Amino acid sequence: MTSPAYPDSVRYLYSLGNEVKTAKLGLDRMRALSSALGNPERSFRIVHVAGTNGKGSTAAMVASSLKAWGAKTGLYTSPHLVEPTERISIGCEPVSRDEFAAAFDRVHRTAEELLRDGAIDFHPTYFETVTAMAFVLFRDRAVEWAVVEVGLGGRLDATNIVLPELAVVTPVDFDHEAYLGRSLEAIAGEKAGILKTGVKAVFASQRPEVKQVLEEAAHEVHAPFTTAEDWHVEDLEVTARGSRFTMRNGRKLRIECPLAGEHQVANTVTAAAALDSLGLPERTIEDGIRTTRWPGRLEYVGTRPDILLDGAHNPSGARALAKYVERFREGRRLWLVYAAMRDKAVSEVAGILFPLADQVIATAPNQSRAVRPEVIAEIAGHPHLRVAPHTADALALIAECPPEDVVLITGSLYLVGEMRPLFVK
Repeated sequence: MTSPAYPDSVRYLYSLGNEVKTAKLGLDRMRALSSALGNPERSFRIVHVAGTNGKGSTAAMVASSLKAWGAKTGLYTSPHLVEPTERISIGCEPVSRDEFAAAFDRVHRTAEELLRDGAIDFHPTYFETVTAMAFVLFRDRAVEWAVVEVGLGGRLDATNIVLPELAVVTPVDFDHEAYLGRSLEAIAGEKAGILKTGVKAVFASQRPEVKQVLEEAAHEVHAPFTTAEDWHVEDLEVTARGSRFTMRNGRKLRIECPLAGEHQVANTVTAAAALDSLGLPERTIEDGIRTTRWPGRLEYVGTRPDILLDGAHNPSGARALAKYVERFREGRRLWLVYAAMRDKAVSEVAGILFPLADQVIATAPNQSRAVRPEVIAEIAGHPHLRVAPHTADALALIAECPPEDVVLITGSLYLVGEMRPLFVK
């Protein structure tokens, strides 16, 4: 039975405001908070993962492989789909609600003491608080390795108080420009901020202007790096449910990736390159990637009709999803259920996805930042668009879908998180 402390802790976290909109980029509060907690992030070895797209799935593959290696492994990711506990996993399983609540209480009490003493300017943000909770839980549970995903940017992100064994940068693209800069070079510079003096790095295949920024930053701090492009991929077979291929770079890896989408091939190569950099055996890397779970990203949750969830929320994610749909829809009609948050490029994402759909259902999850469905209809018209004010209304419309068609629920991880429990029991 869950103690009353868990819902109380979640309510307090939400009262701190949206983690993006209320982000206070800077490391002073986190350093003060971590120091008061005994610097828990120094108790385990860390793989630090930044990037725009693919950082969550890449982190999940690295964590799965470290677990397969026999290491007690923590994984810290964001956002969550259904429960905040999903952000903090140990042994690839979310921590319990009671553990989450106990960690919150400890971090919150420490923050209140620091505030009272004037050591910090205000209570740590939602993301800072949960980051500190993850580090405390990893230490208390005697985690040996932790894979830590950056929340926003890199240089000033709350996670960047760590000194990792390895830094990984997945593909960099446009997102959160208001915080990170209006050019790819500026955004890449923020991501490159996770690089540390002498710490090895692995870079995914990048656009030329991003590649130049990352490599110059690595040289500046004397961080030895390798890239996914150093590996040769052959015998590639991409299916609707995953991919198989061989990677060669002196070593030979036979990869079976259970994560759908051609873009996951690049993420898998990056993850495998990172694991190779850490010195894991070939068989361990192969086993770890094959057993990776990463819900809500091109995840099938129903048949007749096929129902597919994907949290594509920015233009590059939408392009990857569109490529998948075009390749695997197999002539079937597509029903698109779409929602978005106000800080996202709704017009651009809808412009990529809506033309693929035969039917569009514009809806909104129970989230204060959600764009109203009527506004989506105005921004991105479609000849067969219906408005569903709430996800329950969208579910009723999905029930009309013929079994031979396909339903795609996308546009926001909040939408995916709200609808996934309706299909996955």
